[in-house]
Amino acid sequence: MLRYLVFHKFTNIHCSQKNKQHIIEAPKKFLKKNLDLDINEDPEVQIDSNLISNAAQKFQIDKNTTNILLGIGGSGPTKRIPAKTFLSVIDKISNMKNCRFFLATGKANEEQEVLNEILQSKFQNFCTRLDNLTIKEILPLIKNCNVSICNDSSFSHLSSALGIKTITLMADTPLIYGNYSSKMFPIIPDGENTVTHNTLGKDKIDPQKIFERFLEIIV
Repeated sequence: MLRYLVFHKFTNIHCSQKNKQHIIEAPKKFLKKNLDLDINEDPEVQIDSNLISNAAQKFQIDKNTTNILLGIGGSGPTKRIPAKTFLSVIDKISNMKNCRFFLATGKANEEQEVLNEILQSKFQNFCTRLDNLTIKEILPLIKNCNVSICNDSSFSHLSSALGIKTITLMADTPLIYGNYSSKMFPIIPDGENTVTHNTLGKDKIDPQKIFERFLEIIV
């Protein structure tokens, strides 16, 4: 039986369950903390169509452009993929598609270093930073994206729950954190058969593999 929990501070944002898929504890706790939603199954965040349209207008979303969320932040240094990896992916994608990249991260110094390295690159005009927005403001924007590429972070969970196909970059946490949803497409470090705590593989995530998975999703 579907259960919908709606809270006043997130008017028009709903969460439902589906397909007997079990959500793991980390994203479940995240959704409770940030959206005050109690989830027992794989969540689906639903947003009012007016909020999605308003976000498209506010951020001048071009439907003829491939809009990509890049979740470049992470709760710990071993989860955060280096800026050079994201820059390589941006380079590969922008060479074959007209794209816009939305950079989602937190305010920690290490996260800002990754953000600034990307914003100071030759791709700065294709990038929009989201670190000054609230989650409530970001959710409708994510819904306007065609695909997401995220570290194992809050944005990988939110993006997939919004129904956006999400490439999850799994460097140093159990693989199930990045493949519990049918919308998640994990990339693990080169030379590994799986990934867990202390894999320490952030420098072994291959941008070519990310690009190839992107092509599979976007076609």
